[in-house]
Amino acid sequence: MKRPTAMDNYKIADDIEELLKRNNIPAVYALIFNGSKMQELNGQYYYVFEWYDGRSLKDDEIKIFHCKKIGEVLAKIHNIDLKNESFERNEIHIEWQKYVTLAKKVNSPIYDIIKDKVDLFNNSMTKGNKAVKKLPPVKAICHNDMDSKNVMWFNDEFKLIDLECLGYSNPYLELFELALCWSGYETCNIDFSLFNAFFKAYFENTNLDTDIDWEVIYYSNYGRLEWLEYNIKRALMLECDTAEEQQLGISEVKETIEHIIYYDKMKNDILKNISV
Repeated sequence: MKRPTAMDNYKIADDIEELLKRNNIPAVYALIFNGSKMQELNGQYYYVFEWYDGRSLKDDEIKIFHCKKIGEVLAKIHNIDLKNESFERNEIHIEWQKYVTLAKKVNSPIYDIIKDKVDLFNNSMTKGNKAVKKLPPVKAICHNDMDSKNVMWFNDEFKLIDLECLGYSNPYLELFELALCWSGYETCNIDFSLFNAFFKAYFENTNLDTDIDWEVIYYSNYGRLEWLEYNIKRALMLECDTAEEQQLGISEVKETIEHIIYYDKMKNDILKNISV
């Protein structure tokens, strides 16, 4: 909350949250006291919620039914306030070889993991930078963190939680990322029956044009490269000063590279399973 932009960002999310509420999107909404959702007590800041007796699903518990439900509600969220505006994001420019050289110099365990992956990283970065310029010029309300941990289920009913990241972004990217997430991408084991169910439910409920170049969306989904760089810096003690955080960085480097390799390998299968 000490960040200069923090309060404004929460206020934006709070206002968008009210739009979702008015459109009957199932979610656990922050309660309002004295005209505000955000409460302050002795320098600490709080949101207060009514209790919802649900739980999030583990990856192996996600079924076609769940993907259909989430694909449908995602489309309904995106439909609320579609804007014909270009999605702007800064290009990613990372000097991967610099980190390889430094990792070798300090005898880091990540050296053997990244030394022969530079071409893969650069290829993803170059194609991603080109693709984001070709994204369909549309923005919509996006949850921005609607993976399985932020959906609480009670029997066959659900409510979304963690609405503090609500904002306007490119809906195609959120759709693509969430379809992957809900179908097993995080464990490098996509179940395409889940993937297809997610997309089908979304397409049946969306007001967006679905006849687009999905390869552009595929390559635009490259933010994991920034996460990789951040953790390379942690692993090399450039972004942290404790051994514990360094070990976290090393672990995340290994996992993120596994995802990058898997994503590259599965490109054709991913694209052919998007049925418009």
